[in-house]
Amino acid sequence: MNSHKHARLTAKGRALLVSRVLNEGWTMSAASEAAGVSKRTGFKWLARFKAEGAAGLADRSSRPKRSPRALTAQKQAQLEDLRRRRWPLWRIAEQAGCGVATVSRCMKRLGLSRLKSLEPPQPVVRYERAAAGELLHLDTKKLMHIDGIGHRITGDRRTTKRGIGWQMVHPAIDDHSRVSFAQVLPDETTDSCVQFLRQAVAYYASLGVRIERVMTDNGTGYKNTFKAACDELGIRHIKTRPYTPKTNGKAERFVQTSLREWAYAQPYVSSAQREAALQPFLHRYNWHRPHSALNRQPPMTRIPAVSNLLELNI
Repeated sequence: MNSHKHARLTAKGRALLVSRVLNEGWTMSAASEAAGVSKRTGFKWLARFKAEGAAGLADRSSRPKRSPRALTAQKQAQLEDLRRRRWPLWRIAEQAGCGVATVSRCMKRLGLSRLKSLEPPQPVVRYERAAAGELLHLDTKKLMHIDGIGHRITGDRRTTKRGIGWQMVHPAIDDHSRVSFAQVLPDETTDSCVQFLRQAVAYYASLGVRIERVMTDNGTGYKNTFKAACDELGIRHIKTRPYTPKTNGKAERFVQTSLREWAYAQPYVSSAQREAALQPFLHRYNWHRPHSALNRQPPMTRIPAVSNLLELNI
């Protein structure tokens, strides 16, 4: 029951009124006065109780029994057909000869208010390679240079610095183990991307993992020269579907984690201080931090050559 704030009686109050009249011998005048309602209202609830029992004391819907001007099922089907042709609401209203508000309410009932509702959501395809090194996800993230603590922390906008430049974080994450590697480089040009690729391959080789494939987006740094470097290293280069970041979802998720737990985890006074905190974060991520996709185990537990060292490293 959803009584309004000025209601004199609730279902329990109505039951008390009826009980006083029928069981306790109160007059309707006395019972109505005690409840703060008119005698006419008291007789109304008494009549409902006699006709319907306790269920008759509950609130009834204010919806009318008949709505002659409501949309018929045929009319609603016509509006739905036009909407499924991706017509805007104003055009549907003009075609059907009714108001835009009427069409809007109809679409809300049908769950078609937004155009994206016309297409069923694509099922999420989750995958995981069988062994470490089968697929390495690469990505980039732009971060502004730091020259002192900013106004978002100090609250002093007089010291706002503009035009101090950007630096690029290049992260890599193994698809099977989630062991990650990252470096801060000046940009995301082809030379920087190739340099990071070689450093990443060397890092995973130190763990006994040979990289077979790398997945990147379609950025300018991952063109012909990058592919040539992959061929030289014996690595197959795979690109994500254009404008579909979820294809490289593991890298995107690692970027979010690194921003939250490293880049924006504390106020840094300089870019060098932030960069110095990167490797401790990666060590904690790979060796100590529980990973939800690995049954709450750190990523290094999935690297056969080093998993036996995990107890010594904790």
